[in-house]
Amino acid sequence: MSHLQQSFTVKFVYNVFFTGKLFDSTNSLLADFFTQQATGDLKKKLLFVVDSGVIDSHPDLSEKIKSYFSHHTNLVELVPDFLLIPGGEAAKNDPDLVEKIVAAVDTYGIDRHSYVAAIGGGSVLDLVGYAAAISHRGIRHIRIPTTVLSQNDSGVGVKNGVNYKAKKNFLGTFVPPVAVFNDSEFLQTLDDRDWRAGISEAIKVALIKDRAFFEWIEANAEALAARDMTVMSYLIHRCADMHLQHIAGGDPFEMGSSRPLDFGHWSAHKLEQLTNFELRHGEAVAIGIALDSLYSQQLGWLTEADTNRILSTLRTLGFSLYQPMLDADNSAGVLKGLSEFREHLGGQLTIMLLKGLGHGVEVHEMDADRIRQAIATLREHELSTTV
Repeated sequence: MSHLQQSFTVKFVYNVFFTGKLFDSTNSLLADFFTQQATGDLKKKLLFVVDSGVIDSHPDLSEKIKSYFSHHTNLVELVPDFLLIPGGEAAKNDPDLVEKIVAAVDTYGIDRHSYVAAIGGGSVLDLVGYAAAISHRGIRHIRIPTTVLSQNDSGVGVKNGVNYKAKKNFLGTFVPPVAVFNDSEFLQTLDDRDWRAGISEAIKVALIKDRAFFEWIEANAEALAARDMTVMSYLIHRCADMHLQHIAGGDPFEMGSSRPLDFGHWSAHKLEQLTNFELRHGEAVAIGIALDSLYSQQLGWLTEADTNRILSTLRTLGFSLYQPMLDADNSAGVLKGLSEFREHLGGQLTIMLLKGLGHGVEVHEMDADRIRQAIATLREHELSTTV
C-alpha cells in the first residue's frame, strides 16, 4: 500500500487603484498598468463588458475608451465591439448572459494572456469574473466598479458568481482580478438608492472590526446622506482597505465554515430572493445588520444604547429597516436563510454577531423565537414612524 502527496502554494498579487476620470487622455494609470504587464512582443487583447446602465448615464464612455486606447495601440489590442449587458441582480439571474460572454471570448480570440475588463456594479463584476474564470480555465479579468458597494466591497475581493435555482451565488469561483480601478467619477451619476446601499457594507465591517471607524460613520452619516464626495471617498478607501486586510490574513477562499465579513447577510440574501431582488443588496444588508444587532442585544452582548446607535445611524443614512417579507414565516420564509447560509458554506452554521461596537463574535446556532422578536421590534418601529 502506498500513496503520493503533493502540497503547493499559489501567490496572488493585485492592486486596487483609486482615481478619477480613468479614461481621460491625461490619466496615465491604465497605460502604466498595461506597460507593467507587457511581456516581450506579445500584444494582448482587451475585451470590455459594460453595464448598460452605466452607458445610459455616461453615453460617451465607449468613445472615451476607444480614444484612450487609440493613443496606446502598442500596449493592447482593443476589441472594438463592446459587450453590453443589463446591470443589477438580473444579470446574475440570467444564464444566457454567461453564455454570451463566453461566446464573445471565443469570437474575439481572448486567450489566457488577454484581458476581460468589466465596467459596472457588483452584479456585473460577479458575472463577468465568473465567465472569465471558466473560459479557458481562467482569463485575466480587470474590474472597474461603478457603485459604492462594488468599490468598497465586492469589487475588491476574490469572489465571482451567479445565482442558480433562486439561490444567491450558488455557482461561482474564487479568482482574484489582476487589478481593480476605482473611478470616483462613476459615483456622481448614481441614484440615491445605489449611493446609500454601499454604505451598509462599510457599517458591517466597522461593527465587527473597528469601533473607531463605526463612530466616524456615525459622526458623518448626515454628510454621507447628503452625498459629500470627500467623505464618501474616505469611506470607500477605508472599507476597501479593511476587506483587503481580511483577505490577506484569513481564509480568502472560504475553505472553512466561517465567513466573518458576512455579518447581517444570512437574512439579507434570503430577503433579496423573497422580494424578487427588488431590494438592493446593500438595502437588505442594512436590514440584516439591524436584525442581528437586536438579536445580539437580546443575548445581553450589546447594550440598548449601542444598539440604538446602530439603528439610528442606518436610519440617518436613509435606510428602511423593515420589509414585509420579514414576516413571511413559513417553510420558505426568512428563517430558511439560516439553513441556506450553512449549505452555501458547508459544515456547521456559523453566524457573526456583536459583543460590542467593533467586536464581532461567531455563533453556531440562532433561536427562531429571538429572531421573530427582533423582526417584531423592527416592524413596530416602522409602524410607529409611519403613522
